[in-house]
Amino acid sequence: MSNTTYIEYSFSIKPLQPASDILIAELGAAGFESFVENEDGILAYIQEENWSEPIIETVSVLKNNRFQISYEIKKIEQENWNATWEANFNPIQVGNKCAVRAPFHDKTNVDYDIVIEPKMSFGTGHHETTHMMLEYILDHDFKEKSVLDMGSGTGVLAILAAMKGAKTIDAIDIDHWCYLNAKENIVRNNCNHIMIYEGDSSLLIDQKYDLIIANINRNILLADIPRYANCLNPNGILLLSGFYVEDIPLITAKCEEVALRFEKRLEKNNWVAVKYVF
Repeated sequence: MSNTTYIEYSFSIKPLQPASDILIAELGAAGFESFVENEDGILAYIQEENWSEPIIETVSVLKNNRFQISYEIKKIEQENWNATWEANFNPIQVGNKCAVRAPFHDKTNVDYDIVIEPKMSFGTGHHETTHMMLEYILDHDFKEKSVLDMGSGTGVLAILAAMKGAKTIDAIDIDHWCYLNAKENIVRNNCNHIMIYEGDSSLLIDQKYDLIIANINRNILLADIPRYANCLNPNGILLLSGFYVEDIPLITAKCEEVALRFEKRLEKNNWVAVKYVF
């Protein structure tokens, strides 16, 4: 990236979700290749040679009256690109044992130091759902466990599971960019026994897991929970996020239909992560 001039779009978004996720997906399809999420919205970057002003006209969420989205544009010159990227991508720490940082950040003195270059993928730990799922993984025993990470994004959750001693790990994402980015990140973190797959829950046939992690949106979870239950070993654990507090009754009812019992929830800014046991 350091040898390329980029155009930066700074988007202010209200409410942030689901508009932010939709916007990232549509910008990615339009040719934008890097994103940074912040408290107000997102920063999106595209190479100047691939940019023209009308490119934004293809992004339909900007015309959706459910959301208030405004943006400013500026050019990031070659020599300023790294400084801009570093200034807007801050490392995070989860508890006192785990940190998630980019390659240009200094190594942290924690048990689990995860290096992620997110590019176009979701999952840096900054979003509430990813942060809560990292908390759950820190709190659970993964040693010699079999794990599935659905909607794996950057692969950050699968990587932490591997660092905590998981024996076998499958990570699945439907997005091609996520698939490629996760492959890079598992190599970057020396977690080469994580198997990355491009696709959806139809890839799950007769696999069995001790823990399943799924950080996806509510409607996909509601459709896929029966398949997850079918893939869980006895006493297996299902960790779900990607939805709001008010969605818990729907999610829990679907889990109860397949003998999954609610055990615990975490909450941040109305987002939740919920634990179910088989």
